[in-house]
Amino acid sequence: MLNETHAPALKSWVESASDPEGFFPIQNLPYGAFSRGGRGKPRIGVAIGDQILDLGVLEEAGLLPTPQTLFDVPVLNPFMACGKEVWHALRHALSSLLSADNPRLRDDAALRDRALVAMAEATLHLPFDVAGYTDFYASRQHAFNVGSMFRDPANALPPNWLHIPIGYNGRASTVVVSGTDVRRPLGQTKEGEEASPRFGPCERLDFELEFGAVVGTGNALGEPVSLDQADAMLFGFVLLNDWSARDIQKWEYQPLGPFQSKVFATTISPWVVTSEALAPYRVATPEREVDLLPYLRDTGPMNYDVSLDVTLSPAGGGQAMLISRSNTKHLYYSAAQQLTHHTACGCRMEPGDLLGSGTISGPDRSSFGSLLELSWGGKEPLTLPDGGTRSFLEDGDRLTIAGWAQGDGHRIGFGECAGTVLPSVDLAT
Repeated sequence: MLNETHAPALKSWVESASDPEGFFPIQNLPYGAFSRGGRGKPRIGVAIGDQILDLGVLEEAGLLPTPQTLFDVPVLNPFMACGKEVWHALRHALSSLLSADNPRLRDDAALRDRALVAMAEATLHLPFDVAGYTDFYASRQHAFNVGSMFRDPANALPPNWLHIPIGYNGRASTVVVSGTDVRRPLGQTKEGEEASPRFGPCERLDFELEFGAVVGTGNALGEPVSLDQADAMLFGFVLLNDWSARDIQKWEYQPLGPFQSKVFATTISPWVVTSEALAPYRVATPEREVDLLPYLRDTGPMNYDVSLDVTLSPAGGGQAMLISRSNTKHLYYSAAQQLTHHTACGCRMEPGDLLGSGTISGPDRSSFGSLLELSWGGKEPLTLPDGGTRSFLEDGDRLTIAGWAQGDGHRIGFGECAGTVLPSVDLAT
């Protein structure tokens, strides 16, 4: 539901929040964890322009309508567990404190100086303890592309795909914040007519352009939730890159699916953009090709219109190249449908559970969300500005995802989701 915090005319006394191409206007107010210059334990803050508002300082000053001490901790989990009414009340309070016509914080120089930290002087950390991580396969075009490559276009989608949000349980312990380097994984691979597998570095390292949903409130073990209940449980969203070792996956995934090929690193953006901030950008899911079962049927627009850009900066300092431009509206299954299905068996979800959308690919080559698709399995390499090529990622390459919802004179942005590939470990040493 839209309210005064979404108004395009709303302005902040933080001047940098008025940049029409900036990611953090007053209409956004995403949450993250930061430390000043990398010193001390992380603190919880809200991004506003090029500044971070320290919620611990505001809490100590008695300016927050929170029911208990929630921000003297390095993660968002205690706050997320409070539920939608508390999230809503705090958003309104922060919007008011940061509004251009409110002098309470604006004119208190001492408090303002303690509460505001320049982003350039802060280190960003993982914003929440990841309770669990589930990766879905919710983009129809991606599923069709992969199925066409490995089977044929006539049988590209598995029989269950149009009926069920397919997913698998990933590894929460290897979810890392943007800026963390990613080590090329080792594993078993087997190609063509080779008599036996070999062990060594991944040779087909890939990215996956995804949208991560963050669960705020959980459910009891054995109690499924409805689609509307699931929607209310979602605190917010992050950009997500589920790094993938395609050659390792090809050998290991039969019959139980990916294992080591998908658990070595999953990168997320440092700012959690709330569901409420994204409310003006809700859109319907794509038209259904077959009717979903009643428990999964849409009760309203539950997808989002968020633009996604992927940039590859090649090793050696070569010119960065935009390699994909996609959008979350291409997801066939919304995050609420993914969460509803996840709990249908009685699975218990907790504050901090992370749901990856799966690779998001649009209808044409320029909007595909992985190098597997962009190079069509390595058969059609991308040409870089310096004349080099890429079928898959090389050591030293940096992959950056940016995302935003375009408002009237402002953007609701996520910051960057970035990582640089490091060489694999040399087991001989």
